[in-house]
Amino acid sequence: MSDAPADIKRPRVNVRRPDVMELVSAEVAVHFHSSIVEKLRDRGGKITIGNTTLLLAEQFGFCYGVERAIDLAYASRRVFPENRIFLIGEIIHNPDVNRHLREMGIVSLPWQDLTVCYEQLTADDVVIVPAFGAPTLFMSKVEEKGCYVVDTTCGDVMKVWRRVRSYAAEGVTSIIHGKSDHEETRATASRALGVDGGGHYLVVLTLEDVDYVCHYLRHGGDRQEFLARFKDGHSPGFDPDLHLGKVGVANQTTMLKSETEEIQRRIRQAVTDRDGDAAAFHFFDTICGATQERQDALFEMLKKPMDLLLVVGGYNSSNTAHLVEIAEPQVPTFFIRDASCIRSLEEIIHYDLHRSQEVTTDHVKWLQPERPCTVGITAGASCPNNLIEETIVKVFELRGVDRGMLEGIS
Repeated sequence: MSDAPADIKRPRVNVRRPDVMELVSAEVAVHFHSSIVEKLRDRGGKITIGNTTLLLAEQFGFCYGVERAIDLAYASRRVFPENRIFLIGEIIHNPDVNRHLREMGIVSLPWQDLTVCYEQLTADDVVIVPAFGAPTLFMSKVEEKGCYVVDTTCGDVMKVWRRVRSYAAEGVTSIIHGKSDHEETRATASRALGVDGGGHYLVVLTLEDVDYVCHYLRHGGDRQEFLARFKDGHSPGFDPDLHLGKVGVANQTTMLKSETEEIQRRIRQAVTDRDGDAAAFHFFDTICGATQERQDALFEMLKKPMDLLLVVGGYNSSNTAHLVEIAEPQVPTFFIRDASCIRSLEEIIHYDLHRSQEVTTDHVKWLQPERPCTVGITAGASCPNNLIEETIVKVFELRGVDRGMLEGIS
């Protein structure tokens, strides 16, 4: 057992040792990299074999923050081969990646509530903080137990934390564009309370939410109705009659950029209408760069003719879901977890965002091999290239082109 007192906060552990990372890079490459995807990138993201054309978005798949988080998780097992290793929730929102971590003996802890599992941690245990970060209450408990901490929190997320902490210090309420039950939003909201816990936040998701807040900013309203509407998305003791005087917008970094910008515009205008100027409104662009790049790349891709678009990624991935939202109005779009969702020439199992459930579409005539077809593929920032490769291979195989022909392209 470790001699470290449980009430002593350990420093963050640096597992990025050169000898370790060389081994990790090789291991991660075996699990997640794809030679076929890299060849298609080199060809400008387009390949035609016979009457089948496949297009890849210019930007897709793993971002730097996700790659870093996975590398650190893998490195943790190599640096601590005998220790129990825990992970707060999921490292990222991709079931294939999280399965690999479970197979390495990394145990997921609940992230919604501070359960008894956290009380059972010891000073010998290693706790990995996921790319989304974790609420301050969870971090305090882990530090209280004296655990080794490997923090993989994305740098873009930490930029948002710095912003909302500054809002709290200035008496500004953070209006956070995000999902109130998402790990990242929960972590950001905890930082919006400020160092002394006296700050305030309000989480909004839809433009309807924002219009309701804007009406309250301009005209006031029913306080109890307001609190009931946002019951799972405001700080303790929040009072809309007191805490909407000065407001600042921040966001879950994986939200749709255009929507966050529209939220900013509407709130700014409401404050201006109320006060005569926008002095009480604050804003900082906190959209993740990788999220923006993938959204912009999809907008460019949609300018090209396609028969259908496959969006690959975990169903609980926010940034992936927003790619689906962008594409759906313009092209038949299927949100799939991996290649196994493409069952046959006519049947695709995919996630329906509107019904929040997996559904089956059994009339996908575009995959029939006798007719020309152009298939587009993109993926969220948490989707590894091996899953994208398997999707590419499955599409071509269903249309009579075997893997060997794809592996032979240059």
